[in-house]
Amino acid sequence: MTYTYHNPTLIEFGKQKIESISTYIPKNAKVLFVYGGGSIKKNGVYEQVVKALENYEVLEFSGVEPNPTVETMNKAVKIVKEKNINFILAVGGGSVIDGCKYLAAASLYEGDAWDFLDGSAQPTEALPLGVILTLPATGSESNCGSVVSRKTTNEKRFFFSPKVFPMFAVLDPSVMSSLNDRQLANGLVDAFVHTCEQYITYPNESLLHDGYSETILKGLVSLANNWDKRDTYNWQENLMLLANQALNGFIGSGVPQDWATHMIGHELTAFYGLDHGRSLAVVQPQLLRVMFEDKKEKLLQMGQNVFNINDAQKSIEKIEELYHSLGVSTNLSDYGIDDKVVTNVTSALEKHGMTAIGENQNITLDKVEKILNLAIK
Repeated sequence: MTYTYHNPTLIEFGKQKIESISTYIPKNAKVLFVYGGGSIKKNGVYEQVVKALENYEVLEFSGVEPNPTVETMNKAVKIVKEKNINFILAVGGGSVIDGCKYLAAASLYEGDAWDFLDGSAQPTEALPLGVILTLPATGSESNCGSVVSRKTTNEKRFFFSPKVFPMFAVLDPSVMSSLNDRQLANGLVDAFVHTCEQYITYPNESLLHDGYSETILKGLVSLANNWDKRDTYNWQENLMLLANQALNGFIGSGVPQDWATHMIGHELTAFYGLDHGRSLAVVQPQLLRVMFEDKKEKLLQMGQNVFNINDAQKSIEKIEELYHSLGVSTNLSDYGIDDKVVTNVTSALEKHGMTAIGENQNITLDKVEKILNLAIK
């Protein structure tokens, strides 16, 4: 193992923590308060944020969509530049947070900030960013990754930069009470796949990383098995914490990582608007089947330590059963996806230079084709 791990995001976890943001935002800050479709006005979060910011100069920007687009976020960039905003507060789930990471970097960049997404430039500076998490799923509240789409070209791309780590993140599970079943299920699936991307690869020597990943996976399995308790604070508290730890950067440090499920899933979302969590659920089981020989040792380990079975193939079935138990289909046909999906996705991956992905760089376009054909059966 060789790695550098640094996570500068301060976490405020628990009830009534939203009021703590005034401790961390400089008193002379001019704040842009960014949120999504307005659900925060129905669950009390908006009022709590407004109260916490009562001594600040604040502007609001709403309407960040699921799978945030540069078209929307560039409108916010314009406001930041015109009004001399010097602090971004993202209030929402992964989409709002990812959009605000782009916003924080784009606001101090002279060119077209899509450069960060196509890899032609790296952020050299960004505005300070704080986060209030309302929907646990992506772990974006305490990592340095951002996934943003461009509607005009049906592209969904990502960038990583230490410049966009949030300064702080408030995780108050009580704000989850207004989330619907689809959002909770997507969040659980997202966290599960995030963990698998850093775990179901090939054997490594790190007892801690494997053990920690297995603890997260077992926790998520337990939540799925207790789906009927999803309205309780304890259930919601655990999902919020597990989703955070699944992608705060630690469990992937110094061990092989896959991420092919995400690369394929991103293209499904870009072309068809499929929920991120559901795009992962349709791809992952079929990818594990196609790449079984590469992954069978870790699938066996997962079976033994997470599902309490001694069968690598059955581990894949158990994963699929888990998603189905949450009402999440693993069949592309159930989402009305057309038969052009194979051509659309493989062509986009080729265009983006992703012709050999996965931990061994051997998930080639012909294998992606097999994966998608299995997923649309």
